Amino acid sequence: MTTIRVHPRLSPALLAGIVVVGLTLIPLGYVVWETATMGPGQLHDLLWRPRVGELLGNTLKLLVTVVALTVVLGVAGAILVVRTNLGAPMLWHALLSAPLAVPAFVNSYGWVSLTSQVQSYWGAVLVVSLSYFPLVYLPVVASLATLDAAPEEVARSLGRGRARAFAGAALPRLLPGILGGALLVGLHVLAEFGALQLLGYPTFTTAIYGQYRSAFASNAGTVLSGVLVTLCILLLLVELLARGRRRYDRVGRSAGRPPEPFRLGAWRPVAWAALLGLTALSLGVPGYSLVHWLLVGSSTEFPIGDLSTALVSTLSLAAAGAVLTVLMALPLAWLAVRRRTTVSTALERAGYIANALPGIVVALALITVSIRVVPSLYQTLPVLLLAYAILFLPRALVSVRSSLEQAPPVLEDVSRSLGQSAWATLRRVTLPLVAPGIGAGAALVFLAISTELTATLLLSPIGTTTLATEFWSNSSSVRYGAAAPYALLLVLAAIPATVMLSLHARPGRASAAEIPRRMELAA
Repeated sequence: MTTIRVHPRLSPALLAGIVVVGLTLIPLGYVVWETATMGPGQLHDLLWRPRVGELLGNTLKLLVTVVALTVVLGVAGAILVVRTNLGAPMLWHALLSAPLAVPAFVNSYGWVSLTSQVQSYWGAVLVVSLSYFPLVYLPVVASLATLDAAPEEVARSLGRGRARAFAGAALPRLLPGILGGALLVGLHVLAEFGALQLLGYPTFTTAIYGQYRSAFASNAGTVLSGVLVTLCILLLLVELLARGRRRYDRVGRSAGRPPEPFRLGAWRPVAWAALLGLTALSLGVPGYSLVHWLLVGSSTEFPIGDLSTALVSTLSLAAAGAVLTVLMALPLAWLAVRRRTTVSTALERAGYIANALPGIVVALALITVSIRVVPSLYQTLPVLLLAYAILFLPRALVSVRSSLEQAPPVLEDVSRSLGQSAWATLRRVTLPLVAPGIGAGAALVFLAISTELTATLLLSPIGTTTLATEFWSNSSSVRYGAAAPYALLLVLAAIPATVMLSLHARPGRASAAEIPRRMELAA
């Protein structure tokens, strides 16, 4: 079938993508402009310091180790839950998804308040990995749950064993989910502040925070931010090269019997013990710490009015920010998948860059721009929501893009060939197919906003408090008992979004069976 495509220059999606990228690059423009105003000598002196080398080494070590460990934990957990006879798959799926409901800095609070031994490199690796491995686990589970069994059966018919058939036919099709999850983990490691500050592990983000606390306009902090952006760009390039230009959508996914599970045999108790240990470390430790400080903390109190106000503010800001972020992600994902050109790829990659900037840099950039350009917007809700969208756009972008890559474009072509307009095709065919990805992206953004610290502290309208800011105020003052109720509410508030993500990627999900029905709708 010959497909007539509108040139990208005339595409409304391209115009929307340019606007979105222009907004997300405001913080980067701020860093570049402030850096350019420095003289070469000053820039050299600030950049070529032993401290910068130390921070670079710390950040890279943490980045590589955490990404590798989260990929191992996420992929292994997904395979055990979906493709083996482990037993109780829904229970294990819920337990492996649940760490998303525990913010990284709450997890760190749980460990640090019980033992100071985690305030080290390996402690940071442990706690950050336990917080972020679900970002790899969930997309891999979603991919495994809808994977076509036919390629594996063909490989086995050609004489390959179960393991070789799975490795050759299934693992390559998991690559988008693995790379997308690893990219999110890497970006979060580069921008992580709260957890690493509590763990006492210095990276670029903690150093930038220290610089800006000592001076609002810190040249040293600006230079460190520039190095951090460079690391982000390199990470994006590595992920782009690994992803390549291979397509992963298929029209003929079977709705027949699922693949036969691997038999663990004598290894089944070992698998149970491993997953129980992972659950105990990721959920048991912070859970025990919260209960401990709620019961015995000398500063423990339950100010109902303050707790209620912080909870309502948190939920309202998170919901509004999630809607805005998903809307901004849609045109970038569409261009990257359906109009794949050098320009569209560059726009999509640019959407990730600001995520490597710590919230304080994004906040200061928006403060500076709003004061200089539109003073009436300073410290208002629209600026705060824009900061959230800039910081967490990659979470929505990865989810929407992954879902769109699995939706065959031929269905849209059929709809258009039958006389449906572009908007009707979008509404009746495309959006229903990518709705799970949109929901997952919104849930991820909701979780991120509900735990955001520095941008909220700097940009929120006067009198606005959230659970995260109140928790941070108490925990940073070593008032662990007073911080515990806010931490508990943070976890409870995150549970619905975590459940939504868990259901979206649940084992045995047969969304591929919906494709024939979508073809009927297109007709």
